[in-house]
Amino acid sequence: MAASVIRESKRDRLYLMFNYVFLALALIVVLYPVLYIVSASISDPKYVSSGEMWLFPKGLTLKGYGLVFDNPKIWTGYGNTIMYTAIGTLLNLVVTLPAAYALSRTDFVGRKFFMGMFLVTMFFNGGLIPSYLLIKNLGLINSIGALILPVAASVWNIIVARTFFESSIPKELHEAAYIDGCTNLKLFRLIIIPLSAPIIAVMALFYGVNHWNSYFPALIYLNDETKYPLQMVLRQILVLQEMSAETTGAAVSGDMAIAMNNKAEIAALVKYAVIIVSTLPIIAVYPFLQRYFVQGVMIGSVKG
Repeated sequence: MAASVIRESKRDRLYLMFNYVFLALALIVVLYPVLYIVSASISDPKYVSSGEMWLFPKGLTLKGYGLVFDNPKIWTGYGNTIMYTAIGTLLNLVVTLPAAYALSRTDFVGRKFFMGMFLVTMFFNGGLIPSYLLIKNLGLINSIGALILPVAASVWNIIVARTFFESSIPKELHEAAYIDGCTNLKLFRLIIIPLSAPIIAVMALFYGVNHWNSYFPALIYLNDETKYPLQMVLRQILVLQEMSAETTGAAVSGDMAIAMNNKAEIAALVKYAVIIVSTLPIIAVYPFLQRYFVQGVMIGSVKG
């Protein structure tokens, strides 16, 4: 049997060419900031500040990374962020998965009412001041509870997880488990959870990235610098750099101006190095969860 060959028309080739050009431009737009930050973190800061370094490293130096690793605040922030991310993500999964599974069950009385109440919170909230007063009255100021309890569940993630349970777990499995004498709790713990590895990985990735990048709750609720996450430490570095730049631009004389300018350049070098160091864990974890992430994005899009 001769193999059939599908010939592309001129319109198809033109369309493919347009796609390749568009994707190449999109790749450049996305990749350039990453390459710039990596190059700036290992370049001499005077070339970065003057604009001579715009893509590839110039005046190679690892001084920025040395300053980062010698700074105890950064290591403390790293440890705090890892702790907040691990505990927060675990709490998110413990809250989100049972809630999503319960809402996916058609025999759950009041499921539409509870789903409606969840949806209301997506559009309305108490605001910053009432939230702060609530956290203060609960005695959670300057504690890890202030960072993870208010974000213990995301309604959007509950909806995504609920869609997974509805479309991927057959009802016949529930019926077979009940015939074998399985209770709802055993069904969820011994059958549903082991079959839900894709959605668990997706939820862990979503929640983990949010916790890792979060700094605003720490800015509002934490007073002790020893409890600051890494993003807050990075924010302090950025603020100090801006203050140094403003001071350098003021009318100061001679040696003081040079000293301030050197301080601003070092702050910029540390800033780029911290960005790389703080991003590496997420970049390292993502390839292992990529296939689950793709499955999570496609949840509910195809049913059969």
